[in-house]
Amino acid sequence: MVSKALCGVMETEPRCTEDLVEPEVRETISELSGGDPLNELLCEKPRGKEKADADVCAEKSKSSPRSEPWSGKTECKERRKVKETNSWKMVRFQDPSTEDDVLEWDSLAEILFPDYAVEEWTSTSFEELFAAEDWGNITEDRLLRKKVLKPGNPQVPGPSWGQEVTVRMQGVLEDRTVVEKDCNLVFVIGERDVIQALEECVMSMQKGEIALLLADSQYAYELLGREPDIPAWAPLLYQLQLLDVREKPDPLTLPIADRIRIGNQKRERGNFHYQREEYGLAAKAYCVALEVLTTRGPDGSDVGTRAEEEEVREYRVKCLNNLATARLKLEQFDEALHASRDVLALDPNNVKALFRTGKAIHAELSKLVQRQSGSSDAQTWRAKPAAMLGDDVTPFLIPAKKKTSGISWKFILGALLVALGSLVTSLILTARN
Repeated sequence: MVSKALCGVMETEPRCTEDLVEPEVRETISELSGGDPLNELLCEKPRGKEKADADVCAEKSKSSPRSEPWSGKTECKERRKVKETNSWKMVRFQDPSTEDDVLEWDSLAEILFPDYAVEEWTSTSFEELFAAEDWGNITEDRLLRKKVLKPGNPQVPGPSWGQEVTVRMQGVLEDRTVVEKDCNLVFVIGERDVIQALEECVMSMQKGEIALLLADSQYAYELLGREPDIPAWAPLLYQLQLLDVREKPDPLTLPIADRIRIGNQKRERGNFHYQREEYGLAAKAYCVALEVLTTRGPDGSDVGTRAEEEEVREYRVKCLNNLATARLKLEQFDEALHASRDVLALDPNNVKALFRTGKAIHAELSKLVQRQSGSSDAQTWRAKPAAMLGDDVTPFLIPAKKKTSGISWKFILGALLVALGSLVTSLILTARN
């Protein structure tokens, strides 16, 4: 979902040599250093194509915050050359044309549901499927459609908003190129761990049901697509089965190791949204991660070891830093300042938090200056008296007098300079230390 070229701004990118830069601050740190973005400073160059001769279903561990042991189905045991893409919680098959030793694969052989290889899945054009009368509409705009291949259990209530579900699914483009596949995908409905199409569809399914899902790009990856495998504005066809439905677990009841793993998955999802400039969704993902990244127990006491507490603190700092910059992008300056102060409470010498604090203060002071100076985008004008116009029908316009400011602009400017001076001094002292 995120381009490899952006590895310099991903906290968890394995090629990064240091955990110094989150996806939201590359441009701000670059301003301080006066240099280029930190790709060359913090990241090694890609070493070429990474190969993995692994079972497709073995990748399920990356897709599920709480994946349970999976016995493995026969159809999922075909060993093929696969590589991890930038997709969050997904894998993609290597293009056979790029690797000599990759087996030539048939899209039919890759499906997870060989007993349901219907014509709609294998060859029918998407245009025909959007117009088909035997498909049901999940949304009124007919851009999200479903066809049931195997009914589920009507005695079991279907999933609802906020519940956790497990699905088996596979997604293809119109040319039937496999772009998403997961044998045991776990997500919480409403937390946008997956695309909107999957969330909407599972709420219309029953446990055990197998269905085809046709999603317009509006409910998938929209304008940006997903590099490198899903083009812009590309509709997708899914084959999926609802395996399980349960209530979302209370994070305070989970082992600390599980909290760290889930919290990092949420943070990575936030990074994905941030790179797509979906700042609201990014902020939401970071907030969910912060709810999970804690060592508190149900009774409010700390239940983690010293090492676990230190690890959780480190990841909370990363999430709060990411959240602060997402808030700045949304012009939610008070929230950004609050997140930065939370970082400084955990790490008083955190350079990024100091910089964002100054940036949030600068933004708030700029708004105050604009309000007090009475400036606006549109200037107010009034016409001269009609007696002065004579035969000229075109009125001469003169600007209206501005109201005097209640607070001196010099005072506000001085406060701004003091704040910026304090920030620069903190940065210099931190760098020297």
